[in-house]
Amino acid sequence: MEGRLTGEPAVRIAIFHDYFGAIGGGEKVIIAMAKALDADIITTDTNAVRKIDSTVRVISLGKTLKYPGLKQLSATLKFYFCDFSRDYDFFVFSGNWAHYAAHRHHPNFWYCYTPVRVFYDQYSNFTSGQKALTKYFFRMLAGFCRKLDSKSIRDIDAITTISNNVQQRVKKYLGRDADVIYPPVATGKFSFRGYGDFWLSVNRLYPEKRIELQIESFRDIPDERLIIVGGRAYGDHSEPYARKIVNSLPANVEIKGEITEEDLVDLYARCRGFICTAVDEDFGIAPLEAMASGKPVVAVNEGGFRETITDQTGILVPPSVPDITRAIRTISKEPEKYKISCQNRAQDFDISIFEQQIDKKIQCIMGSHID
Repeated sequence: MEGRLTGEPAVRIAIFHDYFGAIGGGEKVIIAMAKALDADIITTDTNAVRKIDSTVRVISLGKTLKYPGLKQLSATLKFYFCDFSRDYDFFVFSGNWAHYAAHRHHPNFWYCYTPVRVFYDQYSNFTSGQKALTKYFFRMLAGFCRKLDSKSIRDIDAITTISNNVQQRVKKYLGRDADVIYPPVATGKFSFRGYGDFWLSVNRLYPEKRIELQIESFRDIPDERLIIVGGRAYGDHSEPYARKIVNSLPANVEIKGEITEEDLVDLYARCRGFICTAVDEDFGIAPLEAMASGKPVVAVNEGGFRETITDQTGILVPPSVPDITRAIRTISKEPEKYKISCQNRAQDFDISIFEQQIDKKIQCIMGSHID
C-alpha cells in the first residue's frame, strides 16, 4: 500500500469518500485519484464501485440508512468516529460528509465538489415548494448542519475545488480560500465512430440536473432522439423526481439507467451530440467526455459549463426549451465541424495533468507540515 508521489519516498494515502451509491462524476474522479496515488478508498456504501473499476482497494465503514436525512447523518457519524490515523501518512476527503473525519486525520486536504447546495446557494429553491412544517424542520436542519460544517472545516488543512465556480462558493459560504484542480478526463479511452441518430445525456436523475428540460425539448423535436444515461442513489431527495420523469417520457426519449463504462464509451462514440442542463453545474465531466469523443455539446449557460465549452465546441443557451431545441437543430445540421476543436479542448483536461497537479498538491502540504 504505497503512495505514488514523484520524487518522494513511498507515502501511504487514504481517500475518504461519502459513498458509492450511484455512478457519478465524483465517483469517477475519486477512482482516478486513487489509481494515480495508489491510494486506498475509505467509504460507506460500495454498490457502484465495481461498476466503475474493480481494481481499486476499498474499505467500507458500513452501509448508510436509506432514508433522506438519515442517510447523510449516518455517513457523517461513520466518518467522524472512524480512526485510520496510524495507518496512513496522508488523507484526502471527497464529498460532503467525508471531511467529518478530518479532526483525527492529518495532514489532509478536501477535494471539494461544492458546499452542500441545499444548505447554501440552492437553499431558497429547495424550500420554495415545501409545506410550512417541512420547511420549518429543514430550516432547523440546515442551520445545524452549517454550524457542523463550520466546525469540521477548521480541521481541514487545505481546500482544493473542482472549478472556479466552486472556488467562489467556498469563499462565499465557508470563508476559506481554495485553489482549483480540474477533474480528469481519461481522453485516451474515448473514440469517434461517427454521428448517429441520437443525442446523449449523462447525469444522475436528480432535480438539480433539470432533466425535464431535456425531455420537453425533445418532445418538441420528435425527429430527433435522446438517450439519457444515469441512475440515482436511494435514500435521498431524488427518488420522487426520478419516478416522475421516468413515467412521462415521449416516444423519442429513452432512459437507460446505469450502464457499464464500456457501453457508455460506445454511446459517446456513436451519438450525434451531447446535452446538459444542470443548475449552475459545479464543473461537469460528462461534456468533456463527449468532446473527447469528438461530439459537440449543447449546455445551459451557467456554472462550470462556462469553463469548458466554447463557441468551437458547442452552444451555450439559456435554460429554456425553445433555446435548447434551436441549438439542437443547429448542431444536428453540421456536427462534424466541431469535431477537431472538441477533441483538442478535452486534451486540456487530460488525466495526466490532473495526476501532476494532485502530486504537487500533496507534496506541498506534506512539506509545510514537516517545516
